[in-house]
Amino acid sequence: MLIGIDGNEANLTSNRVGVNQYAYYVLTSLWHLKSPHKFVIYLKSSPLPDLPKERTGWTYRVLSFPKLWTQTRLPFDLFFHHPRPDIFLSLTHYSPRWSPIPTVVSIMDLGFLKYPEQFTQKVLAQLKNWTAYSVKKAAKIIAISEHTKKDICAVYNINPNDVIVTHLGFDHDLFRPRPNPQVIKKYGIKTPYFLFLSSLKPSKNIENLLIAFAKLNDANYSLVIAGKKAWLYEKIFSSVSKLNLHDRVIFTGFVPDADVPTLMTHSTAFVLPSFYEGFGIPVLEAMACGTPVVISNVASLPEVAGVAGIYVDPYSVDSIMQGLKTAIGSKSSQFVKLGLVRVKSFDWDITAKKTLNLLESITIKK
Repeated sequence: MLIGIDGNEANLTSNRVGVNQYAYYVLTSLWHLKSPHKFVIYLKSSPLPDLPKERTGWTYRVLSFPKLWTQTRLPFDLFFHHPRPDIFLSLTHYSPRWSPIPTVVSIMDLGFLKYPEQFTQKVLAQLKNWTAYSVKKAAKIIAISEHTKKDICAVYNINPNDVIVTHLGFDHDLFRPRPNPQVIKKYGIKTPYFLFLSSLKPSKNIENLLIAFAKLNDANYSLVIAGKKAWLYEKIFSSVSKLNLHDRVIFTGFVPDADVPTLMTHSTAFVLPSFYEGFGIPVLEAMACGTPVVISNVASLPEVAGVAGIYVDPYSVDSIMQGLKTAIGSKSSQFVKLGLVRVKSFDWDITAKKTLNLLESITIKK
């Protein structure tokens, strides 16, 4: 079987987060699997150096095209270039607009429908329109959590049997307790501290986190906000000014993967009070580093952390504050132990195997 894959999300940047991580690790794990199948990875530009290398049964097909790649250039190639793949996997919300072969699309979440005000109009319009046609034309749909599956079935009236959940994983070699005071010093971080790590955008609820941190009123603690600016992030910085937290809140910007385990290891707790998450890979990473996680009690986050999470209501500042208090309380070691056990259930190899099994099942039925 020849499997075509849209690998562009893995090829946008080496500083991967969210769907970029998902695409990269699925590709890497598929490359390592012993499989009788051949793979052709479709890209808009030449593969980045850290993508899996070409070998027998694994090739890249670069189709340069300035705009509407999945709408025009990719479909044209699938129709007219040979050999044609037997099935096509899209590691993002967008699949080929037209396809002569069965397609499978991967959906991270439908947060853009629940919280449209948290997206720019351009991004929102594309997410709504392109996701809708991709889901409706797909032979099967991959959801990264049971919560996302439930949303897909409800919103698009999809048969639950056509939506397969493949939980995500994390890098087990990289994410483990890694103390290194020099890394902490490099970012100018004062200990003890709480750590938030994600892209800076409204859905992450950073403004309420800042207010809760201020209400905690413990001058011993700092709050480290790590992550790149995404969109509509201006209010985050203005909130720091209004709350007079300049001396206690540290913005690091994007943190390379090599430094993240150390920031997590030294933190008192990892805090992610999001309004919505399709999965939440950093929650797994923090637990693997032996760090308690203070997370929202909504969407997929309880599905990820299970009994190991310290749960808060993202809409309640007082609840977030109480979560921070619990993390520095006498039971914090209990959450550390539970987290280290919990993460053993999540692995990218499992994700890749389930994905490949799905593709095989579709081609067998053809």
